[in-house]
Order: sequence, then structure tokens, then C-alpha cells
Amino acid sequence: MANTYGKVSGTFEEVTEIYGKVSGTWEEVDEAYAKVSGVWEQVFVAFVATSFVTLSSGSGTFAVPQGANAIHVQAAVGGGGGGLRGADYDKAGGESAGGGGGSGAYVSDKVFTVTEGETLSYSIGAAGVQNTNTYSGNSGSAGGTTTLSGSSAGSIFSLTGGGVSIITSGGGVQGPLRQQAAGAGGSATVSGTAVTSGTFKDSVGVTQNVTSNTSGPVGTFNQSGNGVSGNNNGNCGGDNCQINGSTGATSFAGSIAGGAGAPSTGNNATPGTRGSGGGGGASYTQSTGQGFSTQGASGGAGQIIYRFLRVNP
Repeated sequence: MANTYGKVSGTFEEVTEIYGKVSGTWEEVDEAYAKVSGVWEQVFVAFVATSFVTLSSGSGTFAVPQGANAIHVQAAVGGGGGGLRGADYDKAGGESAGGGGGSGAYVSDKVFTVTEGETLSYSIGAAGVQNTNTYSGNSGSAGGTTTLSGSSAGSIFSLTGGGVSIITSGGGVQGPLRQQAAGAGGSATVSGTAVTSGTFKDSVGVTQNVTSNTSGPVGTFNQSGNGVSGNNNGNCGGDNCQINGSTGATSFAGSIAGGAGAPSTGNNATPGTRGSGGGGGASYTQSTGQGFSTQGASGGAGQIIYRFLRVNP
């Protein structure tokens, strides 16, 4: 169907909304028809919400479709940080649990102003890698930053990833006991123009209030915020004591669980999901009486889930 235009002050402009009087009240028109060579043909269709698209890795661009003036970000989050390996010792008089990774900053059910035809650029924060060091030094990585910007809108948001859990002091087979810090939470910078009122047509053409957008992880309209730190179980006292690994940080204001810490039974920690932190490793005693520690896990990758709307005042 071709675009529909009307004259405004002598200049043809594209029509995005049409109203007609119904029983004396102006109501928005969903579809309009005109006779072309004696046949009725559709000449206008009101913009309806597009389907949701999930971006889960990498970077790229996409265009705002004709008729849209807003993007509904159902969910966006930076990558989660990796957890730390547990540590066992011979003569330190205790053992150490690995700390959990931090979670990425987030956006949940926010609507931002965009311009039809503009190019939007995105980058998805990668999952942070677990810290495999046992007594000293550090490895692994924080989660990556998730961003969205527009050629007209400029920066819409930047959501940094959660930190990796690190060793801060101590360690070694002879001790002293290792000290560690859980991964810190990422920070949210939200620069886009938020839309907090108005109506739009959903995917089946029913008019909805923009505040009805509550399908994101937090479950409440217009939410964003920083990530949080992972947990840190610290040390246990006594040679060959057993201690579980720490859980990774939750993401989306506690709505998405962090990775589970490794239990003191030899099983592994679990990775984070959707920007939450990876679990930390444990320290435990094998059936032979030998101490052993397990690895932490990676954080959850970032993401953006979005759709386009046309919001009317």
C-alpha cells in the first residue's frame, strides 16, 4: 500500500493519523479506503506495534520503520561478571569460597522517542569469564557494556556489565587465608527521551495506554537501574573445612537469579543468565581426605529486547 498524504498549508505531508466523527465524537480511524477506477482500495492503515526482536550478542544496526515514533525496550542488560574459584590450603587453618560475579545494569519496559527512518546502533555486552586463580593474581573478566543509540536520538542508554570476583590479598598453600571481593554491579546511564504517557495500537490494533507495557523482567513500567554485587561467603575455619561457593548477583532488580555457587560436594558452580553474575567455586574434602576446590562460573550475557510503537498524546 502506498503512503497517504494530505495538504497542510499548501504542502503535501505524510498522514500518520486520521480521525472521523462517530455519533458526534472524533475517533481515530484504523483503516481508510478510497475508490480507484471504480474499485475501493485501502489507502491508510494505522501503525500497530511490531513484534518483539531479541538481540543476544554482537553489534549492528537497524532502522526505525515508517510510522513509528517510539521504541519499547522490554528488556536490556549489561553482561554479568564471572565468579571466582574456591581455594583449599595445607596449613592455613581454613578454606575459602569463591565470590560471585556482579550483575549488569538494566532497563525494563521503558519507551523512548525515536524518528522514523533513523538508524539505531546497538552493542550487546558479552558474558564475563570466571576467575580461575586460586591463591593470588587474578584472571577472568567483567561483563561487557550493552548500548543503544540513534543517528537522530543520540545515546539512548549505556549499561555497563557486572564485575568479576577477585582475590584482594593473602592466599598460598601455607596461608594466610585468602581474602576476596565479589564482583560489583554495573552502572546505568539512560540518556534517551522517555515516553511516559499516551496511547498506541497493539499488534492486533487495540488501543492501549503506554503505561500498560509491563511485560519485562521487573514487571513494572518505566524501570532502569544499576546492577548489584555478587555474594561473598568468605572463609571457613579449620583445616579441610568445607564451604559452598557464593551465588552470583541477581539482575533486573532481583527478578533474574544469579548463578548458583558450587556446593561443597564437588559439583560445579552454574553460570548467570540475562546479565546476572556467575556463581563462585567451593572448597571441600574428597573421600581420600585430600582438600580440593572447584571453579567458579561465567556470568550471563547481556541482551536487548525491543519493538516499535507509534505513541499518540
